[in-house]
Amino acid sequence: MPEHHARAATARAASAGPFDEDEYFGRQPATRAELPDPEPVLRNLAHCVVEAMAGARDLEQLARWVTDDVYRNLSKRVVLAARARRVRGARPQRPVFSIGTVRYGEPADGVVEAVVIVHQRPRTRAIAIRLEGLDARWRASVITVL
Repeated sequence: MPEHHARAATARAASAGPFDEDEYFGRQPATRAELPDPEPVLRNLAHCVVEAMAGARDLEQLARWVTDDVYRNLSKRVVLAARARRVRGARPQRPVFSIGTVRYGEPADGVVEAVVIVHQRPRTRAIAIRLEGLDARWRASVITVL
């Protein structure tokens, strides 16, 4: 390529601004119309979280459905629960529970905030979940077990 053509191409690239890889290759937000019904995802996430905290499910199985921050927070909870079981001399067991009411709202397009009620023998828990539509599927950006 002649030198003047190379300088012209470089000048055009510089005037176009910096290339933002995330704009093209990063996670792309999805609209509600592109996403499936959130209720089955909410039920399954709550189910998996309860089993992971009880030691009956590997947390790694949730990795593709949650953000990195959620995974780290759940990992801490799972480790603490395992430590508590070890102190009591209890073994991990598949918990007996049922998923109760699922209530959710959509505060923005492609965002769902929900509470899933989980009934266990000793108590009933609420699990708060925020789903965000990314790459045409739901992904949990917040999960809090209350």
